[in-house]
Amino acid sequence: MSPARLIVHVTIACAVLLSAADTSFGLEKKVIRINHAGAADTAVSEHQLYATLFADYINAKSQTLEVRIFPNSGLGQSRQVIEGVAMQLGSGASIHIGGMAEFASFCETKCGVVGLPFVFRNFDHVARVMDGSVGAALAAELEKSGLKVISYLNSWGYRNVATANKRIDAVADLKGLTVRTIPTPVFVGAINAMGAAAMPMDFGEIAEAMRAGTLDGFEHTAATVLSFKFYSIAKYYALTQHLIDPTVVVFSLAEWLRLDADEQALVMAAAKNAATVARAMAPVREAESLAELQKLGMIITHPDMTRARAKSVDVQWEMAAKLKAEDLLQQINAQAGN
Repeated sequence: MSPARLIVHVTIACAVLLSAADTSFGLEKKVIRINHAGAADTAVSEHQLYATLFADYINAKSQTLEVRIFPNSGLGQSRQVIEGVAMQLGSGASIHIGGMAEFASFCETKCGVVGLPFVFRNFDHVARVMDGSVGAALAAELEKSGLKVISYLNSWGYRNVATANKRIDAVADLKGLTVRTIPTPVFVGAINAMGAAAMPMDFGEIAEAMRAGTLDGFEHTAATVLSFKFYSIAKYYALTQHLIDPTVVVFSLAEWLRLDADEQALVMAAAKNAATVARAMAPVREAESLAELQKLGMIITHPDMTRARAKSVDVQWEMAAKLKAEDLLQQINAQAGN
């Protein structure tokens, strides 16, 4: 498997604002502020790695642009940032990096098709889909909402289920458990399809809800569990591998159009460079994160998901119909490979 073809998962958020800033030469630079929900650590956060590579590339090469990074949702929570990016509400955001499912309401819901349960086979499958006709179609949808796609990534690994007190050795063990997920219909449907009771909730509320006993568990990638020290609130981690949620990096279309041709070309070159490295690190960081979580005391289980995968086919088509994205699901399936 070629690392360059891998695409990174994330459940992340990034924002970029263009504004004037004095330089040491008395010139004014347009400042690109990158906000993301990940930790300020390139070893555990694909958001920080991408943002750092993107910033370093532009800051080293441009006389007119400057990039600054705001990790840990420094400029706001995902939905707030996306709305600011799309509608220019003055929230301080002009680029956002987040899970594609977060953009469903800005994409005539079709973006949700890439968040359907068990729809991707592996990282290569994600790359083929997002770099091909499906990614192009979703980019066109997002542009209608004022969002210019400059990169597709994915979280560093599959999304799995972490639980506080109950060990998950089989899909049936999920029945009745309250599991936090991203507040979108597709993610809620994916969790419910496995027998759990989905609890839509903002990312920043997970820890408090787990400590309060409001949640039995949550679903996310191993890298995220590690970077946010969620192993302190969850004892078990079941490798359900129910989702690889592609991540999208969007630039406010209004701000994008204010860049000249050379600046746009530089941003796209920086985006490509950062995405190539971040994608290649996906399987590496996933394996490292799982190993580290085990060392830290989490009990990792491997429930048999064969029947769940088979049952998910009907769920996929049912949800795709609601999203009016049956054509995109057909294309995703056609690009699955052997």
